[in-house]
Amino acid sequence: MLGAIVLGFVAGYLGRAFTPGSQVSGCLPTTALGIVGSLVGYFLFTEVLGVGDTETLDLGGLPGAVIGTALVLIVLRTAGRD
Repeated sequence: MLGAIVLGFVAGYLGRAFTPGSQVSGCLPTTALGIVGSLVGYFLFTEVLGVGDTETLDLGGLPGAVIGTALVLIVLRTAGRD
């Protein structure tokens, strides 16, 4: 559980850094965004692309988590423009 929170925070922070103009700020929203992005990245890479480990969610999946977080941020920004 603690590993998922740490991964979520790191993925959220890096995802925000790589996505210009993101509006999410603060420790808790960043962590929540990172956890959601980690799940999106995990699903995208393991289920859709067939890449990665399906047994566990760990720090080895950080690149997928960051990509998932950036995708979630892009969707949130796009949905917020309507």
